[in-house]
Amino acid sequence: MNIVATLQQKLFRWQSDGTAPLRLGQRRIFIMPTRGGLLYALALVVMLLGAINYTLALGHALVFLLAGLGITGMVHTFRNLYGLIITPNRSEPVFAGEMAHFQLTLGNDRIAPRLALELEAEAGQMVIAAVNAKESTKISIPISARQRGWLALPRIRLASRYPLGLFVAWSYLQPTMRCLVYPQPIKSPLPAPSSASASGEQNADAGQEDFAGFRNRQPADSPRHVAWKASARDTAERPLLIKQFTGGGEIEMQLDWTLIDPDLPVERRLSLLAGWVLGAESAGCSYGLRLPGQEIQPQTGELHRRQCLEALALFQP
Repeated sequence: MNIVATLQQKLFRWQSDGTAPLRLGQRRIFIMPTRGGLLYALALVVMLLGAINYTLALGHALVFLLAGLGITGMVHTFRNLYGLIITPNRSEPVFAGEMAHFQLTLGNDRIAPRLALELEAEAGQMVIAAVNAKESTKISIPISARQRGWLALPRIRLASRYPLGLFVAWSYLQPTMRCLVYPQPIKSPLPAPSSASASGEQNADAGQEDFAGFRNRQPADSPRHVAWKASARDTAERPLLIKQFTGGGEIEMQLDWTLIDPDLPVERRLSLLAGWVLGAESAGCSYGLRLPGQEIQPQTGELHRRQCLEALALFQP
């Protein structure tokens, strides 16, 4: 078993830290005849026997012509992969139950295009790609995200049967890539909010009643609060403007682990919290997240939403 693992490591290793570009060399490419190629070879053998039996000079010429055509197709099939440059890219987080998409860039520095490239990392999820001459193209490898946490990209099989389909050349790729999988959200009513004004504190920037002016946008501000018309009128290169209101209290809610029935499984409790995070963000509320051993203070915005979902994805009970 150790011999097999050592052989796979030498054949399929990325030859770097797994994040740098990789150029396919001849030692990484394998080639075999397809079923059609074997039938093609069998037909040539039968034709050759017939030509020998009947002493047909044109029959010999036809057999050797077709044999040469097959060998030429084998060379072009190999060259369709040889020298291809594969560069790993960044993958966006997804929710459990969705498809994770791992981004790769295929580069071609030859003067001939590379056609009919087949990439597959999961059975039934094949991607067909082509790269024009002296260009590069980005592709997405779909992988089923079945559970939360980090999802590592499995080994990819890159193959080509171009141009005749008589031979198949393939190579195995193992870039170091992973995608963060959030818990599958479950929609449920949000917990009761608390108002900042209920404690006697007035926040002139957080009310929702009387318009009080504009301020520069901060990273934690939600895009729904941007004053797009006022920002468009400002021709200077400045941050976007946020509307300010007075006379109201900021609605806050604490999404607490202890608010969920403790008899529920851990994964379901995390899914309910993920649903609360999405619901609170959609409602424009300021919300925080409290997990055993971890607490995130109430805020709003895309970065805050990602921070909360990441904490749920990586939570260890």
